[in-house]
Amino acid sequence: MSENIAYFAAGCFWGVEDRFRKTPGVADAISGYMGGHVENPAYQQVCNGGTGHTETVKVVFDDEQVSYAELLDLFFQMHNPTTLNRQGPDFGSQYRSAVFAVDEQQGVAATKKIAELDVSGKWRDPVVTEVSLGGTFWPAEEYHQRYFEKNGAGFCKV
Repeated sequence: MSENIAYFAAGCFWGVEDRFRKTPGVADAISGYMGGHVENPAYQQVCNGGTGHTETVKVVFDDEQVSYAELLDLFFQMHNPTTLNRQGPDFGSQYRSAVFAVDEQQGVAATKKIAELDVSGKWRDPVVTEVSLGGTFWPAEEYHQRYFEKNGAGFCKV
């Protein structure tokens, strides 16, 4: 197995984690926070919007079973990447669309995919997904992990 890491933010991390977890070739998906300026943020801090973090999912995958390009495709299918700081009923910078690349290759692939989507006509508005080199990933509190498995899907739909 060739283990790789990818980080995606597409609104509420519960549904994003669940979708990636069900993808063949994904060994693990972990809810957490990235892109902010506070060390070891707590959920309430992130929800208040003052930390700069976004709800993010760390995806551990076997690139012999699923490629990074396929994960990007799934990421862009599971949310609306044209809404700034909003996904469905969730709004605020903590719900922004973002790809946190682990290396330049992932960053180039994500940027290229966005350009393809913008010219494809799939979306009326331009894609606003942020692409940056990832910083520190802070795992979310335990009650957020595997949330749908523990509690059901509820109102959060992806």
